[in-house]
Amino acid sequence: MNQLSPPRMVAPRPAETEPSRPAASDEPLAKIIDRTLHAQAARLTGGLAPSALWAAYLDWAVHLALSPGQQTFLAMKAARKLSRLATYMSRCALQGPEAPACIEPLPQDRRFAAPAWQQWPFNLLSQAFLLQQQWWHNATTGIDGMTQQHSNQVEFASRQILDMMAPSNFLWTNPEVLQRTVEQNGRNLIDGWRNFIDDWQRQLAGRKPAGTEDFTVGGNLAATPGKVVYRNALIELIQYAPQTGTVRPEPVLIVPAWIMKYYILDLSQQNSLIRYLVSQGHTVFCLSWKNPDAGDRDLTMEDYRTLGVMDALAAVNAIVPQQKVHAVGYCLGGTLLLIAAAAMARDGDERLKTVTLLAAQADFTEAGELTLFINESQLSFLDDVMWQQGYLDSRQMAGAFQLLRSNDMIWSRLVHNYLMGEPRRMTDMMAWNADATRMPYRMHSEYLRKLFLHNDLAEGRFVAGGHPVALSDIRAPVFAVATAWDHVAPWRSVYKLHLLTDTDITFLLTTGGHNAGIVSPPGGVARTYQVMAKGHADRYIDPDAWLATAPKHDGSWWPEWLAWLQAASGTPVAPPGMGAAAAGYAPLADAPGSYVLVP
Repeated sequence: MNQLSPPRMVAPRPAETEPSRPAASDEPLAKIIDRTLHAQAARLTGGLAPSALWAAYLDWAVHLALSPGQQTFLAMKAARKLSRLATYMSRCALQGPEAPACIEPLPQDRRFAAPAWQQWPFNLLSQAFLLQQQWWHNATTGIDGMTQQHSNQVEFASRQILDMMAPSNFLWTNPEVLQRTVEQNGRNLIDGWRNFIDDWQRQLAGRKPAGTEDFTVGGNLAATPGKVVYRNALIELIQYAPQTGTVRPEPVLIVPAWIMKYYILDLSQQNSLIRYLVSQGHTVFCLSWKNPDAGDRDLTMEDYRTLGVMDALAAVNAIVPQQKVHAVGYCLGGTLLLIAAAAMARDGDERLKTVTLLAAQADFTEAGELTLFINESQLSFLDDVMWQQGYLDSRQMAGAFQLLRSNDMIWSRLVHNYLMGEPRRMTDMMAWNADATRMPYRMHSEYLRKLFLHNDLAEGRFVAGGHPVALSDIRAPVFAVATAWDHVAPWRSVYKLHLLTDTDITFLLTTGGHNAGIVSPPGGVARTYQVMAKGHADRYIDPDAWLATAPKHDGSWWPEWLAWLQAASGTPVAPPGMGAAAAGYAPLADAPGSYVLVP
């Protein structure tokens, strides 16, 4: 059944397959007391459940206490590391800074890269710290009998404590800071104190970080011309004005993640993926999600599918009739797009020409270090936080993401801003990152439990439209982009799509992280990427074999995707009009609309 022009009306949503949680007024008093206490505790812990961490450390302590062989092994490790450090000290006495290091930092660890760290006594401090860090890794991993998640949690938490105590974080043990202090007669510390006071005042007042005032949504951000052509309680749909005389007949519909403002894909003029697509002759539509508040607490994942993807798709079909759609999903938006695509395929709805996924996962069993925060104890704690306020606040989410890269996101900034006294540098992406969003209570709870905790989508249990969906039903060709240094959607996790679908997949792996790897325009920061296509009938290639055999290219991945997209498109035609007033989709406002401006 081909449904290129569906009716505007949306069928009533089927009854929920799971009972909803009771309203606050229906909760017993004891439950209300517990939930209120947990919500208040979350203000002190950044939303992390103390019980989850205590359980992990208890598991580690008990199993280590019952493992005398492991204790002996760790004692021998400590003795050998002390011996290595003593040998290094002796070599330093004879050879000075030319003495070879007894341990090298990990490739991504740049804390001790400056030449000043090779001078006595700072070389000894850095080497002792790295040896201690290595020993604690040995002490918190490989303990027989521990659950893997508890092992990962203990190793992660111990690493955070060590990173906090690193010699690079303190004035008297950081030679770069001491050198700057001498050169500037302490002016750097005065400037750093001013930076600290300014940040503290902004935090108390709920204002954005310094420098964000130089970036304006609709000014030098999210400035690609367009119109809001549809609005409902959850989304505004933006249609971008054509920039070429002819366009490909099939429109592009972008589904961004609701955990972020959509304009990560429409940053500055030189950084905008949306502008790039429009300038290359594509008609582009993009969802702009509403930033939810307490009144949206009962929105569900099904609401995000129907009010988001499906309503937007109906509007696109009305504005560009009789054409299939190139659908694009970023991060959680990509996961939602997969759910919608699977439901459409199940129901015989063939409106999707292709599906492009940007750093999006379908299987969450290896979803990086974010899974450290996903267990029943943690999710119950988060439920209580969201139950009280109706949503998960952006600040409560930011802490977990910053911990994943604490050296770069926390301690390095502390040193540069407060000890070195450097001016705060603000970029378009940093300004976007500071423009955070909230998560509705019910939707976010469903998302974490059904996808992260139970992996329902990959295992065929996720319900959309009243029935489970199977990703293997999808037949539209897929272009999947992953980034090499992604802490949110690790590329091997994204690669699992090969095991879940029976369609043609072009998989591309680019250098960069979750955001910077995707926002990678031609002529920008030097990048490389690998790409290889697999037909639905081809045999499976494991990720390591793929990495070893996929051709490698220099530059941005955008032209590679554009070529694939245009190969799947028809002969260029005249651009469609902006909106379709006769069909009920008259332009409502200029882009970027109003939803994106809600703080």
